[in-house]
Amino acid sequence: MEPPVRTTPDADTGTHPARAPEPVPPPAPTARLRVQRVRPAYTQVADELRTQILGGALAAGERLPNEAELATAFGVSRSTVREALRVLASQHLIETTRGVRGGSFVAAPDPARVVEDVGSALGVLVMTPQLGIRDLLEARLLLEPTAARLAAQRADAETVAAIRAAAVAPRDERDPSGFVGHIDFHTTILMATGNLMITMMGQPVNDVLRTRLRRVGVERGEWDKVDECHRVIAEHVAAGEPAAAEEAMRDHIVDLRTLYERDGLWTDEGG
Repeated sequence: MEPPVRTTPDADTGTHPARAPEPVPPPAPTARLRVQRVRPAYTQVADELRTQILGGALAAGERLPNEAELATAFGVSRSTVREALRVLASQHLIETTRGVRGGSFVAAPDPARVVEDVGSALGVLVMTPQLGIRDLLEARLLLEPTAARLAAQRADAETVAAIRAAAVAPRDERDPSGFVGHIDFHTTILMATGNLMITMMGQPVNDVLRTRLRRVGVERGEWDKVDECHRVIAEHVAAGEPAAAEEAMRDHIVDLRTLYERDGLWTDEGG
């Protein structure tokens, strides 16, 4: 058997025989990507700590590592950590105390604080072109009739008593219009749903209405009509009549929109 033929260098040139060139692949299409700016380091640190707090990895009352330890853990400067903690404190997720036993501690989320913050933000936005009174009133029309229906379905005897009391609460001498009491009635209906999210969505809207309306510009007879509507809604809730409570609340909010949209009733300052 003859040995296998091996390729040897050309005797004259010392090179291997030439090979056919390999085909060149066509150029890949250019990707059209939108490059996003990298977020500031302090927001990334705050986001990670917020995730751990809300996810339960860091429990309420637990002390966070100090600034130096956090800086080492995240690979950032202490000033970056300090700014991240400031963000979390503004969101009421941590509380910082001074002293030997001080430090930053995880705070239990407080719905009342969240509502207050949202209400403050709405109070500012409602005076800008981005958000108007009509936007708030439209949101209220979508939310509160449903709240009245749920209240009629879910309210126990104690809650019904609170709703009735809010509907007939005497007017404060400092507020002849009874407007503050009127808003309290709506807040009570929201709370009677037993749904924290509904309460947190509706309460900031009511807070803006409470602080922005010029109550002295409304005739007493108009507030008397509001009182009567509240009493009707309260009785539908007490009787466990969801459809009637929802309809009565919707009619009431529609009537209020006519009042609230009247020119000259809105102030640029809270109070």
